[in-house]
Amino acid sequence: MVGAAARAFLVALLIAMPAVVLPGVSSDTAQMIALLSLLAALLTFVEYNSEYPSVVDFRDAPPFNRMRFIALFSTILMLTLIGLGQTNPNAVSDWLTEVGYSIGHAMDFPFSPVRLVVLLTPEGATAAEMDLLRSHAGLAYLISLSTLLAFIAFVRLMDWPIRKGGFNFWVNLPLFDPTAGGDVLSRLKRDSHINVALGFLLPFLIPGIMKLAGQVIYPISFSDPQTLIWAMSAWAFLPANMIMRGVALMRIADLIEEKRRRAYAQAELQVA
Repeated sequence: MVGAAARAFLVALLIAMPAVVLPGVSSDTAQMIALLSLLAALLTFVEYNSEYPSVVDFRDAPPFNRMRFIALFSTILMLTLIGLGQTNPNAVSDWLTEVGYSIGHAMDFPFSPVRLVVLLTPEGATAAEMDLLRSHAGLAYLISLSTLLAFIAFVRLMDWPIRKGGFNFWVNLPLFDPTAGGDVLSRLKRDSHINVALGFLLPFLIPGIMKLAGQVIYPISFSDPQTLIWAMSAWAFLPANMIMRGVALMRIADLIEEKRRRAYAQAELQVA
């Protein structure tokens, strides 16, 4: 229960952070953010306090979910501090702004995901607004890429997820129905390939979808710091999250395949 409560508090803090730290937040926005934070905290507490799984994948296979949360929390925190520095400069925000500016310019080359995000700026946008958007995009993308590479290294070098014991398929993949039809191994590999492919494509697709939505429904404005923070965090985090899930599913498929190979070899020996 203590662990579930701690996780719930951290999730609520993550959602409320931009609204709490940034100045000029309206009362209606603050109330809505408070409601979302409480709802997310409640769902997290119920999920992790329950003995049986419901929706969270790899609940008992650390550090998969911890790495995802740390990546998103770090992204939101750094972008919030950069946004705070636009109105209340301090040493930390100035340093993060300079780092984000350097990273954003280094990643802003033709046909790169950061360049596609920068192209979302409306006509007449100032150079300062474009630099701010570029800094947010570059920093968020770097954190996601670093987390993805760290997870792949952990899988390869630390023998995840069986480093400290067995892997419970049902607990860690509650939404995967092994009786839905077809071979479990083939379905796991198919889902892995789909997740990885979408993860590679989403950084390029999301800016186009946002541009189209702005023309058809309502123009997306990045002048609001909270909109900018959440948009850039989602744009960078969702693709990395899908690739991490694809890598994890392929790892589980490899473990099942290896176990089947050993079982078949043992059965052949017994027959012989």
